[in-house]
Amino acid sequence: MKRLPANFYALGSGREPVREWLKKLDVEDRKLIGEDIKDVEFSWPIGMPLCRSLGAGLWEVRSQLAGGRIARIIFCVHQGRMVLLHGFMKKTQKTQPREIELAAKRMKEIT
Repeated sequence: MKRLPANFYALGSGREPVREWLKKLDVEDRKLIGEDIKDVEFSWPIGMPLCRSLGAGLWEVRSQLAGGRIARIIFCVHQGRMVLLHGFMKKTQKTQPREIELAAKRMKEIT
C-alpha cells in the first residue's frame, strides 16, 4: 500500500509542469525516475540516498540516470499526498536557488 501517493502539481490553467517535463524525457529516464517516485510512495518516510529534505517543507527525489546525469523532482507533502512541484536535470553539484524558489512558490499556492 502506498504510504504517500504522488500527485502532480497543476497550474491554474490545468497544465502539470512535472508531468510535461517527464514526457519530454526518453523512456529509460522516465522509467528510472518513475521507479524512484514509486519507492518514495511506498517507503515514506525515506532518507538518503533517494530522498533528501531541502528544508521549509520541501523534499527532493534524487534520480541517477545513465551517463552520469542527475534528475531531481522537488515535492512537498500536503494532505497525506506527495505533490510533485518541479522537475529538472541537475547541471551543478549544488541545486540552483531558482529551482528551489520555483518549487517553494508552487507549494505556497496549494498550502
